[in-house]
Amino acid sequence: MANTKSAKKAARQIARRTAINKSRRSRVRTALRKVEEAVAAGDRAGALAAMAAAEPALVRGARKGVLHRNAAQRKVLTRGIAKLGK
Repeated sequence: MANTKSAKKAARQIARRTAINKSRRSRVRTALRKVEEAVAAGDRAGALAAMAAAEPALVRGARKGVLHRNAAQRKVLTRGIAKLGK
């Protein structure tokens, strides 16, 4: 357990950031799951709408450091939606 005043404060800050990052990561994963479900169902319009909602969450997650920026960029790419055709 933390002994010094600064270590106790650092422990509190870490706990607070962990909760915030967990929420952000959950939001990103939920948005991606909606896109993947729409692609699996073959619903192009639904997949495009879900991707439009997921993209800001991905970018925000990368900017806040919840996930790596390259990982976010890779997930933004719409290869699965492109395979559904027009």
